[in-house]
Amino acid sequence: MALDRWIALVFVLIFLIYGYTAFFGMDHLLAPIMRRNPVWPSTFPKILSVSGLIISMVVLLNFEKTSNVIGDDMSLSKWRQYKLLDAVLLILGMIFYAVFLRNLGFIAATFLFLFLGGVLLGERRYLLSLVISAISSYGIWYLVDSVLGIYMTPYPQFVKTLGSFS
Repeated sequence: MALDRWIALVFVLIFLIYGYTAFFGMDHLLAPIMRRNPVWPSTFPKILSVSGLIISMVVLLNFEKTSNVIGDDMSLSKWRQYKLLDAVLLILGMIFYAVFLRNLGFIAATFLFLFLGGVLLGERRYLLSLVISAISSYGIWYLVDSVLGIYMTPYPQFVKTLGSFS
């Protein structure tokens, strides 16, 4: 069995355990007043477990394979052909995003991560990438802050300190 099918089997087991906990282990802990709500805290884990189980079963049962597949496994002898530096830089970008999220503010940090991550992945339409990154970072901040009611600092930390001096 190929490596991707072994990994899919592991994911099937993980999503089965996750789904069992979401369907049978979370709902009885709710307060009686919360049981009248249309969306429970277990709703998203239920959706995630079912969709993850379906996707991993598709990979496990080999339904996604097409006739124009070039190769099925990675070869360690050809490791120089893979873009390992790009993957490492993207992971470092995620780490820097998490570290500088509070100092830069959510909008600026998310904008920089989306734009620079897109450039790193090969996007060469810079103006389009700037516009999409700006709209996405503001849109996500607006949804989380205004719709969900979770406060996130949208602006850099030094802007807050400048406002306290006046």
